[in-house]
Amino acid sequence: MQALEGLSGISLQSLPIYLLLLMISSLRIGAFLVAAPFFGSRMVPLSVRIVFAIALGVGLVSHLKFPPVEFLVGVQLVPIIFQELFIGIACGLVLNILFSSVILAGEKIAATSGLAFAAQIDPTSGAQSPVISQIFQLFLMVLFFSVNGHLIVFELFFKSYEMVPIGSFYNFTDVIEKAINSTNSIYQNAVIIVLPIVSILFFMNLGIGFITKSAPQLNLFSFGFPLTILGTFFALYFSVDALQYVFSGLIDEAIGYVKSILNGGGSDG
Repeated sequence: MQALEGLSGISLQSLPIYLLLLMISSLRIGAFLVAAPFFGSRMVPLSVRIVFAIALGVGLVSHLKFPPVEFLVGVQLVPIIFQELFIGIACGLVLNILFSSVILAGEKIAATSGLAFAAQIDPTSGAQSPVISQIFQLFLMVLFFSVNGHLIVFELFFKSYEMVPIGSFYNFTDVIEKAINSTNSIYQNAVIIVLPIVSILFFMNLGIGFITKSAPQLNLFSFGFPLTILGTFFALYFSVDALQYVFSGLIDEAIGYVKSILNGGGSDG
């Protein structure tokens, strides 16, 4: 069934049906906004997410094909709601999982350099995390929005209604498998980010160990600790360009996982 065209010619009897179609069309993108990074964080109030989801649903409702009205007002509506919520939450969680690799990398760098005590409340999650993790996370989000990653994801959601129409069968097994496989990327990307910086800190600590052994008056806290922190700052400063390419690859990988889920669990292509 083709959705009702606009609000101007809708009769009073058709208004409940239009509101039902609007609710169904907003479920998939609304569930994504609840679970996705930045959109699902505490920085974005829940009322803003609801209004944003309804606004996107208004733009979608006139372009989607819905099952017959008799099918939507019966018990068959319940599995449709759960399927739409599953698709949106799965995409948001996969995106959140992959973006968490920079938080893990920042925690390992902070623990190695002695900056683990420099922690504060993360505004996105409400938990304490090292400052380096928050810098990495903000850097990744700025890069994600600068390359229009959010627009690409919204476009994939718009096209997903052709691959997985409302009320059609969805392959849950393949999607769950892909979501579990995406957890491997957390450690892979975290190692790629951490390994060069931690290697530099290892050789610095090795040199500091030789110096403090030969000159005991230069103890670890008065000489080694400030030198390690300065070395960490310099390593992070000169690795910004390299981190940009790593974060760009992380964004492409995350969008690829979201695309595969929105294709009904098919391939990334």
